[in-house]
Amino acid sequence: MSRIQHILDKAEREGAAQRMRVVVESPATLAIGAAADPIAPPPVVETAPPVASPGRTVTALRLDRRLVAAGPANSAAAEQYRALRTRIMNADTSAPVNAVLVTSPCDGDGKTLTVANLGLVLAQEFQRRVCVVDANMRRPRLHALFGLADGPGLSDILVGRATIDEACVSLEDHHLALLPGGSVPRHPAELLGTITMRRTIEQLRSRFDSIVIDAPAALPLADVGVLVRLVDGIVVVVRAGTTPKPAIHDTVSALDPGKVLGLVLNDAV
Repeated sequence: MSRIQHILDKAEREGAAQRMRVVVESPATLAIGAAADPIAPPPVVETAPPVASPGRTVTALRLDRRLVAAGPANSAAAEQYRALRTRIMNADTSAPVNAVLVTSPCDGDGKTLTVANLGLVLAQEFQRRVCVVDANMRRPRLHALFGLADGPGLSDILVGRATIDEACVSLEDHHLALLPGGSVPRHPAELLGTITMRRTIEQLRSRFDSIVIDAPAALPLADVGVLVRLVDGIVVVVRAGTTPKPAIHDTVSALDPGKVLGLVLNDAV
């Protein structure tokens, strides 16, 4: 029996896959359905560098309480995200993994939360410039997790209403940059496939050491297929006991196998 078939059989029994190819373990047992009550931000990490973002700078944000990577350093949940960071950075690939796409088979699997927490732990590394990008322009939510109001974002860059400098937000307390999704466009997939999108990612690569991109759910949309060409690696988030086996199989089959770093089991016990 092949390794992939073994994984999918396990998914059928448990409702989600635990590992595939390069192993990316569960980030934590996360209450994805919990109320998004804000909490005060943690102290500034003194060793982190200034964010290389020319955009707006904000401080004293009230983060969603599920952003555990911004909490106490000894948190078990935060430590799982650090382990995820280590596995991604040490992935056995032919080239460095500087731009990572995070997707999931279905809505509600926890990919946006994974992007936010992964971005936070990447930014905690000494002298590392990190940007998280909300490319889920159908339902942009990253800005809300970080306590930001609506504003210009990626979609506005792609239609010429804003520049990267105007849309990118520097989260000074967390030494992290955020490019929000912006206003919801009528044709997201077409915008993601433009030359402007490719140039935007190239500009971000020149300014940051790591880019983490929040993509829409892979099924049944075309958005992820367009974005895959722009990144070095892909992480698929599935939710324990929820994500169906056929959806996991269809998602992995549709992605570039050379770029799939692994699967993250979310909401695990």
